[in-house]
Amino acid sequence: MTYCVAMRLRAGLLFASDSRTNAGVDHIATFRKMNVFEQPGERLITLLNAGNLATTQSVVSLLRQRAVGQGAHLMNLTSMYDVAELVGKTLKEVVARDSDGPGQLNQGVDFGANFIVGGQIRGEVPRIFHVYPQGNFIEATEDTPYLQIGESKYGKPIIDRVIDFDSSLAEATKCALISFDSTIRSNLSVGLPIDMLLYKTDSFAPAQPHRITREDPYFMKVSQGWGGGLKRVFEQLPDEDWFA
Repeated sequence: MTYCVAMRLRAGLLFASDSRTNAGVDHIATFRKMNVFEQPGERLITLLNAGNLATTQSVVSLLRQRAVGQGAHLMNLTSMYDVAELVGKTLKEVVARDSDGPGQLNQGVDFGANFIVGGQIRGEVPRIFHVYPQGNFIEATEDTPYLQIGESKYGKPIIDRVIDFDSSLAEATKCALISFDSTIRSNLSVGLPIDMLLYKTDSFAPAQPHRITREDPYFMKVSQGWGGGLKRVFEQLPDEDWFA
């Protein structure tokens, strides 16, 4: 399991992903789930992934390998819609390839994966998409300006209460970290470090992902402040008098 979130705001884009991969309680490893394709001044494309690790690694490897060849690829497509469509086709290709084997080899194996694909290509506004294992996808809108994949249920209520299209990148950063902190506390299959990337609309600046560890001072401050604040608010709520 994993947890990834992306936000499309008027101010720009936020991408964040955890890095825990596990195949049981005694086999836990760390893998980066954020991949960036960029041409400074012209495009920034970011992929977040959740699901079968072999599938996601194959998809990213194929996209990188083909990005220097002939034909349509991530570095020459002219819209983020086309990018999401290409990621979906590549995902379907990998799933079909790996699942097309003897039945006894594939029994009980889920080859599926989900991707969040987002960024900006010069000539259009920033956009983010959720690409499903079947290869189809949906796009974030101003009414629903964020997308999640993986273990989303613990962080979703926090984002729903705080984030809208006009939120600042600073507010988005704080909210995303709180959603990760709540998820990590409730689900052992999601864990630090967190990879985060912020992008300002129309900047086309070189990507500068930031890795957040347990010792990160800002993450510690947000985590402790949120936990303490919840307790204070809880204590201030009135007690029920049903059984008085």
